[in-house]
Amino acid sequence: MDHSVKIVLVGVALALAAGWLWRRWRAAQLLAQRQLARLQFADERAELEAKFLKAAAATGKPRGLNWEKCQLGDEHVFAVDRVTGELFAMVGATISFTAIAGGDMEDAEAVSNLRYATAVFVYRRGSWHSNGQAVFNLEPAQAVQHYEESLSLLA
Repeated sequence: MDHSVKIVLVGVALALAAGWLWRRWRAAQLLAQRQLARLQFADERAELEAKFLKAAAATGKPRGLNWEKCQLGDEHVFAVDRVTGELFAMVGATISFTAIAGGDMEDAEAVSNLRYATAVFVYRRGSWHSNGQAVFNLEPAQAVQHYEESLSLLA
């Protein structure tokens, strides 16, 4: 066998080994990052509840209602965006509203009823964020199923 062929074969073998090692290292790094994010979520739960309420109130939805209070429940699941790989936390929440004075909902009796929803949080650049997205009338696992084209439940 020619000397240059041997060099090419060794180079290919080294490249394959390096690629395999890099994929293993990256998978371990990603797993550690997700575990850290889960711990961070538990530690920041009270602050995240306030962030969610503020962000949700700023959306102006539902129309004619003010976000009065939000209490995150114990039920939660984590999911991964199938395209970006971002980690999401889906958390059960009990939400209360008040009617905007002079608005369409002011005389509606149902305004004071507590609502169940799933609050959505995303882990970006080392911290948890919320844009105030709430998936009403679905439990966290059901919300992930609802978005199954873009989200995958994390075991």
